[in-house]
Amino acid sequence: MSYYQHHVFFCCNQRDNGTPCCQDHGASDLRDYAKKKVKELGLAGEGKVRINQAGCLDRCPDGPVMVVYPEEVWYTFVDKSDIDEIISEHLQNGRPVDRLRI
Repeated sequence: MSYYQHHVFFCCNQRDNGTPCCQDHGASDLRDYAKKKVKELGLAGEGKVRINQAGCLDRCPDGPVMVVYPEEVWYTFVDKSDIDEIISEHLQNGRPVDRLRI
């Protein structure tokens, strides 16, 4: 059994050479938002949900990206409403959000 029911990694990589990256799309701010929201909903902690920052997840053209384990579901997102939908549908109800999957 996994330590967390869902372990979520947000790519927050910043490239300095002009190559597109997740941080160009505000990935860190949206990770912070997701982390706060998960805590507010009482979803954080052992046996529940963990939100983490990751370095490059090597899916730059699809960015910004996040991945939810153990299901290995990859998402792209644009704003807080997308993050809210992923939290509500996937993390709370176990239903991946097909429209945001990559």
